[in-house]
Amino acid sequence: MTTIYDIARRAGVSATTVSKVLNGYPDVSAKTREKVQRITNELGYQPSAAARGLVTRRSMSIGVFFQDESGMGFRHPFLHDIIASFQDVVGASGYDVLFFSPTNGSKTPQGFEARARHRDVDGLFLLGVPRTSPGLTSLSRSRIPIISVDLDLLGSRASYLVSDNIGGARVAVSHLAELGHRYIGFVGDRTGTKPGHDRTLGYHQAMQELGLPFRAEWVLEGDFTEESGYEAMQRMLALPEMPTAVFFASDMMAIGAMRALREAGLTPGDDVSLIGFDDVQLAAYVTPALTTIRQNKEEMGRMAGHELLELMQNPNKPPAVLTVPIELVVRSSVKRIGIGSTPQLSTSLHRA
Repeated sequence: MTTIYDIARRAGVSATTVSKVLNGYPDVSAKTREKVQRITNELGYQPSAAARGLVTRRSMSIGVFFQDESGMGFRHPFLHDIIASFQDVVGASGYDVLFFSPTNGSKTPQGFEARARHRDVDGLFLLGVPRTSPGLTSLSRSRIPIISVDLDLLGSRASYLVSDNIGGARVAVSHLAELGHRYIGFVGDRTGTKPGHDRTLGYHQAMQELGLPFRAEWVLEGDFTEESGYEAMQRMLALPEMPTAVFFASDMMAIGAMRALREAGLTPGDDVSLIGFDDVQLAAYVTPALTTIRQNKEEMGRMAGHELLELMQNPNKPPAVLTVPIELVVRSSVKRIGIGSTPQLSTSLHRA
């Protein structure tokens, strides 16, 4: 196996000089640096990560805490795309990614920080972690470089990134209103996430600003899963009156609601208009195809990766709050109705 001493003998320099070149020290002439790098490539030398870490005090690894209430894990269409693009960015800079189990060691007040320090990671990426998780305040003060997605964790070296969830919810309600819907229900989030909070806020803002009638019984909660959307629609169908349209805080909940409507003998999109949030891949293939608010998942992962690299490489970089724009994707699950349409009685909606 090739060592730095082999490179040094071939280049006619000391092992110390080779080490300086490999570790990016500036006090080596350009000519010597070029020669050492060329011979390193010719000999196929691969430096030991552990040895390099002793010199640079960097492990070249990034820890990832992610949590998914649906149980789909890496198969979740939203989380998967973000993680994949994040890995592309940090991997191109030579970093490996270490995934921490979300249920092992992060439930105690010092869980996140203790596990990060035990593995000696250079930075952390948090995705899908609830705001109520113990240890987040301590983590934000730890001086570990951190980027979180959909979690408003801000500290001396902690930035966070979100989609424009408030704006997206406002766009969703406005789109329904433009198509004649005045009676608009909402299925939000009961798990306490930052996106769930902001989408709920955006719904209420839009309803008020557009002068639309608010009915508390039409505002239900789920947990972003298909099953919770199914259950929420079942509860809504049991009410004396139904809204003409429902905005769901996630696509998966809207897809679950479609199943509940069909079981009740109704046609999603025709009898009740539905609009979601996320634009997961499945949204384009269900029937009817789901109108939704698209999050740019790949861009979220890329921005998260670049922000964390900057935090790790520049200790004086101030933390930032990054917002990714959203986009309305119009499909066939929303039907135009007459202006001034009244709420429909759930009993009259059921077909014989």
